[in-house]
Amino acid sequence: MGFGGIGTSGLILLVVLALLLFGPNKLPELGRAVGRTFREFKNGARDLMSEDESAGRNPSPPVRETDDAARTRDKRPTDQP
Repeated sequence: MGFGGIGTSGLILLVVLALLLFGPNKLPELGRAVGRTFREFKNGARDLMSEDESAGRNPSPPVRETDDAARTRDKRPTDQP
């Protein structure tokens, strides 16, 4: 089996169809464009993964309540008459 269950005959058929649609002169250019796209995607995914890993190692400190927020919270009106 070949690429994702296509098989050898299916792969040959795809190559022949690509030759008919794009011609032999356009195929190398098309292949380079697809290769560049995959490379950029892979590099972007690698960058995102490294950012996630670095964020996991250095978690941000917990947020603490400020004195003003604590005073405001303590001065809430009560429901007493």
